[in-house]
Parts: sequence; structure tokens; C-alpha cells
Amino acid sequence: MKIKGSHLSYCTNIHPGESWDETFHALKTHVPSVRDQTTHEQFGIGLRLSAQAADELLMNDHLSDFSEWLRKENLYVFTMNGFPYGSFHNSRVKEDVHKPDWFTRERIAYTIQLAEILSQLLPEGMDGGISTSPISYRFWHENYEDALRASVKPLVDVLVRLHEIENETGKYIHIDMEPEPDGMMETTDEFVHFFNDILLPDGAEEIKKRGYTNAETIIRRHFTLCYDVCHFAVEFEDGVSVIERMQSEGIVIGKMQISAALKGNLSGDGDIYYALADFDEPTYLHQAVGRAGELIIRYRDLNKLLIARPALEEVRTHFHVPVFLSNYGLLESTQDEIIRVLKKWKDEPFTNHLEIETYTWNVLPEDMQVEIDGSIAREMEWVINQIQ
Repeated sequence: MKIKGSHLSYCTNIHPGESWDETFHALKTHVPSVRDQTTHEQFGIGLRLSAQAADELLMNDHLSDFSEWLRKENLYVFTMNGFPYGSFHNSRVKEDVHKPDWFTRERIAYTIQLAEILSQLLPEGMDGGISTSPISYRFWHENYEDALRASVKPLVDVLVRLHEIENETGKYIHIDMEPEPDGMMETTDEFVHFFNDILLPDGAEEIKKRGYTNAETIIRRHFTLCYDVCHFAVEFEDGVSVIERMQSEGIVIGKMQISAALKGNLSGDGDIYYALADFDEPTYLHQAVGRAGELIIRYRDLNKLLIARPALEEVRTHFHVPVFLSNYGLLESTQDEIIRVLKKWKDEPFTNHLEIETYTWNVLPEDMQVEIDGSIAREMEWVINQIQ
């Protein structure tokens, strides 16, 4: 939906579906229901397409049929989630969510295909964004710097194509790279280092080889940050400081994903580790980060933390929980970070794409699983109340 000149929606990666038929069925089942509980005006979609669904959408008349359905339902697509390439529900995802990574032709082709689709769906005068993996899973690579530099040429392939799409169609689309724990980029410092010290110099040189003189402009216009509030909160980073650092570096925030992580204070009463065990599930990676004074300790998954049970002051884990709740028994959420960041956005809109991304409803503890459309609408209303 449109709010204060920007666009707010939720990411449809919450709905299972890998084929186009499954995806379209889920959209028709859930999106109008959420819309009707949220607004009577035009409603935007944060669209997730698997590689299979993207391929099938371009077959026969599927894209024109989808466009007609959007028109009839007073819906529009302004952002896409291009992070998970394949299966994202009902099977083990874990670190494979990064496959294929940015060193493969599959990732490049998939991202360009999403851009081609978005260029046809995007309303006139509106920019579009595609969030994507932060290059790769860091533990797959022995030499961190070499791996970062090797990703530049594949990224340039996409950035140049986005530049061409804008010249051909007038549709402005940006790639919104999404740092997350244990990705090749997980912190503000790592993202800024990649952008300033690797992508800008090496990418500009590569773009100039292809005959373009405005290389830096192409990079800065089409490569942006997907700022996921949960991910930076898990890293114990101050959200407002992240935003201000990006602004000072001249890095555009293409999309903000509004999501909350779990946290636990180990100095209080009760067994925090016992409470966290309810959220240890086999589908998604739930990276955990602990803090003891100035010391930060990272664990690749929640079960690793639960085995170690270290002496810490506070732990946080990458488990997206509903944004409208702040307490989960002995545990809390990082909702306070969302509130601070949304206040910052209300005072100074730093992006025009806002997307709620709570995709874990079906893996929450059983007593927390509730009716999905009403819960999404409740998240939407909670966010709207923060920014109006």
C-alpha cells in the first residue's frame, strides 16, 4: 500500500509454492484477504518467485494473465525477493538458501530474469527492487577477500543489464543486497568495505571495459542495500547508526525489511537456553550471537549455542518472529529496534520500499501458530501505527 509517498507490503515468501501454479494460487488465496483487512486502496505486493516459478511465469500467457489479475484486484508489484532460488518451505533450507551463489551463472540468470519480469509488472513512474543474497555463505570460502573480488564481474553483468533495461523501458530497478549473519557480508563495516573498496573500483573498471563511461553512476544507482532490521539487530548493531553510516557513505538503501529477532537476557531469572530450545527447528538457519561485555561470540546455528551454553549477558538469534509482539515468556524480541528505526524513517524517509518479512509462521512453536492472513494484517497495522 502507498503511505507517505512510499510503499509498504509484506513478502510473499511466507506462502509455500515453488511452481508458478502454486505461487499464483497462494497469491490469489491470501493477498486479497490481507488487503481487505488492511486498506481499501491500491495494495502493493512484495513478490517472491522461485527460479522455477519465474521460468513458468514467462511461458504461454501466464504473465499477461497475472498482470490482468493484478489490475482487477487493484494490486501492484514494486519489490521482489530474489534471495531464495529454490525450495523455501517444508524441507531443509539452512545454508543452502545461498545456493546457487553469486559465483554461478544460475544466480546471474535468475536475477536478470526477475528484473525482466519486474520491468513488465512495475507501474510507470515507480522504482522496483530485488533483494538478493550477500554473495555467498562465508564458510564455503577459504579466502574472504578473493571471494569478494571474484563476485564483482557477475554483479556487473546484472548491473549493466539493469542499466540497459532502464534505457529500453524507462523502468528503474535496483538490486538490494541483503547482509545477514554468516553471509559474505553480515555487518555494516563489511558491506561498506565491499562497496567502497571492491565494488566501486573493480566494478567501475569492468563496466568501462564494456564501453560505458558512467560506470560509478551505474553502480551507485543500481546496487543498493536491503536493510533487514532483524539481521543487524542480531549482530548487536544499532539500527539508526547503520542507516546514518550508509547515508554518510552515499550508499542508497533500496529496501527496508521489517523483521524482529529473538533475544534473551541471561542475567535474569529462568533458563533462557531452555526457552530458546523451543525455537530450534530443522528448516532454516537460526544463527546466534552472544554478547559478554565488549566480546561478541557467533554460532552458525541455534543448536550450536544450545550445546555450548556459554556464560553470556545476552543472546540473539536469527529467528523471525511477529513484529507486533515484544515478549515470548522468558524471551523478548528486537521489536524495540524496529520502533526506533521506524521513528527514524517517519522523521526522515530513507527508503521508499518497506516490506514486512516474517516467513517463519509455520515453524514457530505449535502454540504460537495462528491464522495467517489475520496475523499478516495485524503486522501491517502495527507498522502503519508506528509511522503515521
